Amino acid sequence: MATKSSSTMWDMDYTKMMSEMQKAWTDMKVPGMDMDALTAAQKRNLEAITAANKLAFEGMQAVGKRQIELMRQAMDEMTTAMQAMTAAGAPEEKIAQQVELTKKALEQMASNMKELGEMVSKSNSEAAEVLQDRIGEMLDEVRALTAKK
Repeated sequence: MATKSSSTMWDMDYTKMMSEMQKAWTDMKVPGMDMDALTAAQKRNLEAITAANKLAFEGMQAVGKRQIELMRQAMDEMTTAMQAMTAAGAPEEKIAQQVELTKKALEQMASNMKELGEMVSKSNSEAAEVLQDRIGEMLDEVRALTAKK
């Protein structure tokens, strides 16, 4: 029998939370403060964080999927190489073949690592861009709110 240990950020109903927060902020009266604008800004902040998290998660899923593909490819290549190594032939040919297979494997590994690194970097950049854009918007909103006073 499984028990649910505790609530995580994935289990939370953000729409309900925002609705409750908006009601609390709207009920609060602070002189000189547009609570509706503040609530709307906080909602946009949460939406930006959610979008950035989604992009980062999707990026990591893509990296994981690609790692599995690369592992399958490596296993297939290793099986082929082992079959070639166990075939009959002169020891000198086997050594040369082994050196060539090792060189090819190292080159492929470097290429794969570069590809995965670029995938992670792209994913991180996309997520960071969403947050940077929101920070810029937020600063403009703060300027607008304070200019009204």
